[in-house]
Amino acid sequence: MRIIGLAGWSGSGKTTLISKVIPCLLARGVRVSTLKHAHHGFDLDKPGKDSFVHRESGATEVIISSARRWAVLHELRDEPEWNMADLVGKMSPVDLVLVEGFKRDNFPKLEIYRAENGKPLLQNEDPGIVAIATDTAIANAAVPVVDLNDIEAITDILLKHAVPIAGLR
Repeated sequence: MRIIGLAGWSGSGKTTLISKVIPCLLARGVRVSTLKHAHHGFDLDKPGKDSFVHRESGATEVIISSARRWAVLHELRDEPEWNMADLVGKMSPVDLVLVEGFKRDNFPKLEIYRAENGKPLLQNEDPGIVAIATDTAIANAAVPVVDLNDIEAITDILLKHAVPIAGLR
């Protein structure tokens, strides 16, 4: 398994880009999974559902299963948040893991940049940025710059710069 991230400020289009890149990767025969970091708490479960009751009663993990999918809900309770490497270690084997978020972790990332956000380039502070996908010209970039709408070129960059997951530890 190999891994690469997509990093950028909120509103830069990371999720939109991932939704365009995944079909391109699949068309090339690449099996792909994603890992998304959420800055705020989130819940996939609903009050009143049996699985919610199980978690609220104190279960550490609840597995929900059907003929179409399954999910594991793991309550951290007083445990610290897991790091990216440990989370990836829980994933089923695929060819490529795309990571959205975890921008402070040290691993290769494609920066998604939009000048209209009014935020600075992450590439100036993050040595893990291997290229920038943008909808604007960037002068004197220290890494390759690609058009945000060129999905094939972006896919090439992601595949070229992805690293083995074993290197994350």
